[in-house]
Amino acid sequence: MNKQPVLNVGIMAEKRISFLLETSFHHGRTLLEQGEYTVELKGGKMILQGTDVLIISEEEIVLLPMFRTNSFLLRGVTIGISFHWEKKEDQRFTGGLRFIPEGDKVRVINTVHLEDYLKSVISSEMSAHSSPELLKAHAVISRSWLLAQLEKTRKLTASGTPYEKSTVTEEEVVRWYDREDHTLFDVCADDHCQRYQGITRIISAEALLAVEATTGQVLTSGEGICDTRFSKCCGGISESFEKVWEPEPRTGLSAIGDTTPLGSPPARDLRQEGEATAWILSSPEAFCNTSDARTLAQVLPDYDQQTRDFFRWEVHYTNEELSTLIREKSEFDPGVLLHLEPLERGFSGRITRLRISGTQKSIIVGKELEIRKWLSPSHLYSSAFVVSYEEVKEGIPGKIILRGAGWGHGVGLCQIGAAVMGEKGYSYKQILHHYFRGTVLTTLYKS
Repeated sequence: MNKQPVLNVGIMAEKRISFLLETSFHHGRTLLEQGEYTVELKGGKMILQGTDVLIISEEEIVLLPMFRTNSFLLRGVTIGISFHWEKKEDQRFTGGLRFIPEGDKVRVINTVHLEDYLKSVISSEMSAHSSPELLKAHAVISRSWLLAQLEKTRKLTASGTPYEKSTVTEEEVVRWYDREDHTLFDVCADDHCQRYQGITRIISAEALLAVEATTGQVLTSGEGICDTRFSKCCGGISESFEKVWEPEPRTGLSAIGDTTPLGSPPARDLRQEGEATAWILSSPEAFCNTSDARTLAQVLPDYDQQTRDFFRWEVHYTNEELSTLIREKSEFDPGVLLHLEPLERGFSGRITRLRISGTQKSIIVGKELEIRKWLSPSHLYSSAFVVSYEEVKEGIPGKIILRGAGWGHGVGLCQIGAAVMGEKGYSYKQILHHYFRGTVLTTLYKS
């Protein structure tokens, strides 16, 4: 690879899109001046309208900027989809605009150079004023993850083999979620992939320097570019790739203890129920075990900073509340809930198979994100939890309490742990070595 690629980033899909061109763009030979525009789907055709412009297309409408730094504002972009912080906001972007039909909606795609995309990602995933070494580390893993996904898509397309990510029977539901859900663009703009909010967030001098200092750098192994994942907080031990996604181990994505010596395997085997219970109910030493507000502000945007119990947390349900949640989220009716039984845990203590037993039926659910979806109005912080019961009468609990560890899937880089490492003076190369053991830092291109 000699130069950086141009990406197609899926921003939003709505029946009607409103946007502001802050500078001139063009559609073929048609010039679109600065101003307000709308696009909607009618009779199978997309209709773009402005004060003096009308464009109709059945396939796509492409608007290109006059200059690379030209910008546009999309109104009402949903962020944090299905999470507890979900909301709409206006977002500003540079690069090109593509509109394509997607079902009965119009999909908005931003075409943007990879390095420009990264400047936004590391300012959207965390504070643009984070420590320089944290920003550099995140630039490398965000770049690596994306290029690995593009290569994976190419291989899947070339093979013609359907990508299987679920097994559903009467007795068991096993699903995992990955970016293969996206077929019309390279990557989405929300937490499902990587948070990308264009130039809405402040892209600081520190963020620009971090991307420029690591331009073209990725983590590689004998398998190619490493599929570098990250989550908010591992909870003290990171998870292994195969426990969360495809059941195949990946170099650089094995479990590590989030402490010194750097990059060491976990000191405890949390696949064992007794070990997992003791670990989750304790507060072990770990980089990510911090309550320092300054450090957390580097990783958590304003709407995430309301959450302070991410390292260890509790959720309380009445039986009726949890039974109703499971019924609504899974379309499986357990009746009155009797028991939640962990059948399999990963190296971080995250449950990967859970048996839900009720008075009407029992079922097994996995992997970790599906468990988190079923047991929360949005998502549980993680699937690393233990269950206790209160007010039990005739074998039926009145209350169910989940006590858990960590925030997110736990694979790869732990953002809060990496922020602490940056504050302690570790270099970005040491941070990468710690979380992605067995990988090599490689430069693919210079510009």
